[in-house]
Amino acid sequence: MELHGVLDELYELAPQDFTEARNAAATAAREAGHRDVADRIRTLRRPTLSAWAGNLLVRHDAEAVQAVLHLGEALREAHRTLDAARLRELGSRRHQVVAALARRAADLAAERGHPLGDAALHEIEATVHVVLADPEAAREWADGHMARPLTEPVGFTAATVDLAAAPARRPPPGGRAEDAGSRPLRPGPAEPRESAAERAAGEAARRAAEAALRTARRSAREQQAAALAAERAQEAVRDAAARAESLADQLARARETLRARQTAAEEARDRARAAATDAAEARARADEAALRAERLAPAPRPR
Repeated sequence: MELHGVLDELYELAPQDFTEARNAAATAAREAGHRDVADRIRTLRRPTLSAWAGNLLVRHDAEAVQAVLHLGEALREAHRTLDAARLRELGSRRHQVVAALARRAADLAAERGHPLGDAALHEIEATVHVVLADPEAAREWADGHMARPLTEPVGFTAATVDLAAAPARRPPPGGRAEDAGSRPLRPGPAEPRESAAERAAGEAARRAAEAALRTARRSAREQQAAALAAERAQEAVRDAAARAESLADQLARARETLRARQTAAEEARDRARAAATDAAEARARADEAALRAERLAPAPRPR
């Protein structure tokens, strides 16, 4: 049994149909001898409404998915190089893409009888923001097997917006902003030292921002993993409780059947004893009747 195909089928289903289909798929895999696959299927989480709508989007709009992945690569590259002009250009496109994808996902969900509310739309938008910021999240999202919306890492959007809002070039001291990009500047005596200091400060700020972003992403992933583990543990508790309840019902029915069969056996033994008594009494009466008949019979005449 191929796990990826099972995942595609399960995460295409509406959330209310997921659990029953997942359990059936796990049972089928186990009966077919694929124990590892069955165990993996059993751990799958039922998707939230927003995650399910996002999965539909990934499956049914490949062009939009590729657009998001390409935009994310461009945004991350512009962020790494601190290209303010590029960030301004891509930032505007980012807002348009996020809004368009949320609407498309909502349309797909509504076509299947599940309109989305404002909270679900916000979760879809937040997930796309994470996908644009984090290549690992992008790969996870593009598989179409999401069970929960992604949490936006702190720092990426704010840093991107700040850089996009920054001027493309800083005007020289004492100069006019409009002249900064129109004519070459004549460096003064302190210009080399000042430019080197600014470059060093900018490089340090860039490294600090990247480190903070990596920490935020790692923290967000750890938080999601912990929440997922807690939810899986809770579902395991619910499954165990359901199995215990089912076994208790089976035990109660077995005990009831045992009591009924014991009662039937007692009744059968009682009937057997009564029948034996009746038979003994009948034999006694027959013997007595035979004896009386023998006594009353006339003696044979001598010849």
